[in-house]
Amino acid sequence: MTAGEALILGVVEGLTEFLPVSSTGHLILTAHILGIPHDEFTKSFEIAIQLGAILAVLSLFFDRFTKDCETWKRVILAFLPTGAVGFFLYRFIKEHLIGNDLIVVVNLFLGGIALILADRYCERFCHLKDIDELPLKRAVIIGLFQSLAVVPGVSRSGATIVGGMLMGLSRRSAAEFSFILAVPTMLSATAYDLVRTGPGFDQSQWSLLGIGFITAFITALFTVKLFLKFLNSHGFTIFGIYRMVVAFIYAVIFLA
Repeated sequence: MTAGEALILGVVEGLTEFLPVSSTGHLILTAHILGIPHDEFTKSFEIAIQLGAILAVLSLFFDRFTKDCETWKRVILAFLPTGAVGFFLYRFIKEHLIGNDLIVVVNLFLGGIALILADRYCERFCHLKDIDELPLKRAVIIGLFQSLAVVPGVSRSGATIVGGMLMGLSRRSAAEFSFILAVPTMLSATAYDLVRTGPGFDQSQWSLLGIGFITAFITALFTVKLFLKFLNSHGFTIFGIYRMVVAFIYAVIFLA
């Protein structure tokens, strides 16, 4: 992997991590187009540069992180299922699921359908305008939805947003909850992977991680702001259609 390729992957991560389109699927597709081998370092790189996107969310929602205890209650409860699944299935996920092209294609397509259906449901039944209005039990259920994202192609943000809308959160609130919930989820996943694989990286690989990290941070800042502005007058149907188109392209490239 070159510095230029690391920069491109960082941009892709920042653009797709918080959109319901599967950042993992896009990173794999981009790496293939660039001719980057999907080896152990590339897999760890794709996980580690999420830290840049995390810091973008921390900076944008700083007041909510530091002052809103009610939101934190819901975030902690929603994180528990994902944390447990990620901890116990880490090795299986990295060795057997990440890089499985058929799984990515199927989940990109099915996730697109789920997003469209949930968006239609939300038009009539999403009445909770703020995260703090969400009952605690429903926060746990959203966490169960997020735990599905350990499977490549599902999309962590997509699963969380679908779960949030089905639990009654408005489109914007579901997206905001997805962003905030990403912090403990992605931070723990990144730290756990770096503890296990980081000692094997050389100086050049750490430099590549730094490039991807900084690029993902800057790109995510703009992406999150524009995404929330978009949701003020639009829904998620366009993202569902986009996922199905990407699934078709992915299948042609990897499965044909």
